[in-house]
Amino acid sequence: VQLQASGGGLVQAGGSLKLSCAASGLTFSDYYMGWFRQAPGKERKFVAAISSLGGNTYYADSVKGRFTISRDNAKNTAYLQMNSLKPEDTAVYYCAARRTGAAWSVRRDEGYNYWGQGTQVTVSS
Repeated sequence: VQLQASGGGLVQAGGSLKLSCAASGLTFSDYYMGWFRQAPGKERKFVAAISSLGGNTYYADSVKGRFTISRDNAKNTAYLQMNSLKPEDTAVYYCAARRTGAAWSVRRDEGYNYWGQGTQVTVSS
């Protein structure tokens, strides 16, 4: 199984980026997908998650209204559209996959079966 995250970069505050997570080696439509981020010297934190068929989405309060998670099961790819970016959004962003989920469990990094390598997002002020 491989999860390949891409789309990170350097952007000014208020700008936008769209991250992608391309999956291979698994039946993508069987898996919830999540995005987490880790800033330097800090713990990894939940950002957003989406159910296997895309019917349910979950967001951290800090990104609600600014970020949108989506997926295209035909392309085995999950996305994270990030708008109105702030310097505090600077982090390495990781995508992850898990077989099952609930509103409380998808926010916890334990339970995710597979992780991508991370993509750096830097927001300048």
